[in-house]
Amino acid sequence: MNPEVEAVLARLQPYPEDGSRADGPVAADATDRLLLDEAAALVQEHPDGVVVLGDRFGALTLGALASGAHQVRTQMDAVTAEAALSANSRRVSKVLWDGRARTAASAPAPHEPAGLGFTQYDRLEPRLFEGARLVLLRLPTSLAELTEIAEHVARYADPAVTLLAGGRVKHMTHAMNDVLGASFAQVGASLARQKSRLLIARGPRADVGPLTYPVTARLTDREILDAIVPPGTAPGSADPDEPAGLTVVAHGAAFAGATLDHGTRFLLAQAHRWPHLSDLQVTPATSTSDTSGPSDTPIPGMDAHPVAVDLGCGTGILAAVLGLRYPTAHVLASDRSRAACDSAAATLAANGVRGRVVRDDAGALLPIPDGSADLVLLNPPFHDRAALSTDAAHRMFATAGRVLRDGGELWTVFNTGLHYRRALERAVGPTEHVAQDRRFSVTRSVRKLLTDMSVTGG
Repeated sequence: MNPEVEAVLARLQPYPEDGSRADGPVAADATDRLLLDEAAALVQEHPDGVVVLGDRFGALTLGALASGAHQVRTQMDAVTAEAALSANSRRVSKVLWDGRARTAASAPAPHEPAGLGFTQYDRLEPRLFEGARLVLLRLPTSLAELTEIAEHVARYADPAVTLLAGGRVKHMTHAMNDVLGASFAQVGASLARQKSRLLIARGPRADVGPLTYPVTARLTDREILDAIVPPGTAPGSADPDEPAGLTVVAHGAAFAGATLDHGTRFLLAQAHRWPHLSDLQVTPATSTSDTSGPSDTPIPGMDAHPVAVDLGCGTGILAAVLGLRYPTAHVLASDRSRAACDSAAATLAANGVRGRVVRDDAGALLPIPDGSADLVLLNPPFHDRAALSTDAAHRMFATAGRVLRDGGELWTVFNTGLHYRRALERAVGPTEHVAQDRRFSVTRSVRKLLTDMSVTGG
């Protein structure tokens, strides 16, 4: 590997960790190194046409700059990955600049080193790929996400683009080749190295149709039909001209797509036990679906409404149910995924639900004061890409404990084997086991002050 690249990778950390945890992630793994090695010649040939997708901690973006790229365009679905890139870029900025200066000084005609840097894009869009000759991608586990990425690259990048998609061999399938083959005329694979391999795609097809994603579906599952009925509403009183069910919109990277996953289904099945939020005076609606981030000002009129939160919202099914079940409530939804937030905002709009969608890490930027939420619903992730990880869930428990008012409730669904009950009691308050099926458990946690003996004693 290029020594300039190695010097950069050696200084990276798996933000927000410091890399010292034995079972923790590494900032630059074998897949990152294989991608950078295979890309080196193409980076030198087209230093202004490099795009990086799905970078985890910045290794690909910063490694491409160390390889000679002038400006890298990058897009990452997770807001935590964006934070990692920013933190690591500060850590290696001097190393990058010194390496560029040495390269410029050793050239046949010495000159001032060219500027270097990266531009982050919020989402997949045509200008991200305009003129791109090389796209580096960490292969997603989701074929839907890979489809959406491949279609964007094939349609909007330079016709001579090369897509290098890397992953761990154990997580790669022949279906990934098929997905790439639908958008590219040439798809091949590299030799494996250190249990990693690349898929290489060239020749964007000219005969492709419209973009597949986002997709829209109408869900009429019994759990949804029962959950969207406001408490106390007489059976059969719904508008007969309004088709029953819920519309869900999903981008490729959104968990479960335009379907109802089993955990969410099981949580919705307990909706009849959720609290009856106070019937408070309705004020004019002022909040809208907004994925640009939280406002510095709390939601106007919030004191006159109950507040309901979908934490880790995915496509926004639970948020939309909250808005329909509690029509006077302020609905908030958050997720770290850009695809999820865009999907959730579209789902709320498709169902006529007013709400705000915030992209953040584990609800840290919810635009409400501490101790102001009445109800939080949570179906936490237990995987970070292909790796088992419960870190996000524990951060979400802490957020729920922070934003719930005293007496407010957190309803959580989780894989039974994860045994979250004690963690929920510590973070939120007294927790009861409500329901369990073959795979999942649902718990109800009531927010109590930490001086409560039921919390401090357990």
